[in-house]
Amino acid sequence: MLKSLFVFGVLGVLLIPATCNKISVCVEDDRDLRVDCLIEPKPNKINSYEFSWSSGTKESLINTNVSGSAAEVQFKDKSYVEELESEGYRMTLSGFTDNLPHNTTYMCKISGEAARVTVEAGGWIDCVCVCVRVCGFRGSERENK
Repeated sequence: MLKSLFVFGVLGVLLIPATCNKISVCVEDDRDLRVDCLIEPKPNKINSYEFSWSSGTKESLINTNVSGSAAEVQFKDKSYVEELESEGYRMTLSGFTDNLPHNTTYMCKISGEAARVTVEAGGWIDCVCVCVRVCGFRGSERENK
């Protein structure tokens, strides 16, 4: 009886859903920076998105589809965003991997809901190392607010 309670208790703990990061940042094989924003889009609605980073006190808008906002000139034609089927959006930034700021906070906002993650100097991971979590989202960073 006691053994059965222990086994069911362990199984119950293992079945509790894991908390998933809503944003992940990695470097692809071709050295492009990839940011996955895993905030589920609202169904039957045109979703807005914004991707940005901040280092120190400066925040830079990298890509957006928000009317009236524009990415900084240095990012024009260097990034693109694609929708991940019912999982969120992915931004890919080309040509900046060698010049990325250290200790950078990456931010994304989907239809008003925001996520952020800080990547410290030397903390880059390859996208092939980003694993699929129990809840179906991809993520691997240390911080998620």
